[in-house]
Amino acid sequence: MIQIATALLFDRDGKFLIYLRDNKETIPFPNHWDLFGGHIEDGETPEVALRRELQEEIRVTPTQVRFLRTYVANEGDARPNTKHVFVVSIEERAADLTLYEGQELRGIDITDHHQFKFANILGRIVAEYAEASGTDGR
Repeated sequence: MIQIATALLFDRDGKFLIYLRDNKETIPFPNHWDLFGGHIEDGETPEVALRRELQEEIRVTPTQVRFLRTYVANEGDARPNTKHVFVVSIEERAADLTLYEGQELRGIDITDHHQFKFANILGRIVAEYAEASGTDGR
């Protein structure tokens, strides 16, 4: 099963950072919103993979990384996978970041997560986190 490390990423202003995947038919979930992170390579721990992916995707080094939980995506994804989800804080602001993968980076209030179409089970992950942390806004 594919192993993925992904982040519920927050900037210095508390904005929740997401990005819009490329609009290419050759990738899973084109033109959907996504969380930062990616595949865990051989020999990497989930946290090491996440830190590498954040460097590749937006050139940042997290100030805080906290493991949240693991989700198994057996349905609705391109291939079954295990997502290791972390809550991550960075010192930068969303507006100061450059996105190196995808179409657009956005910093949002996590209470607005319902307005975005997320790839695969990520919408559920975000909703569960927002509800559990008391920031769902509903």
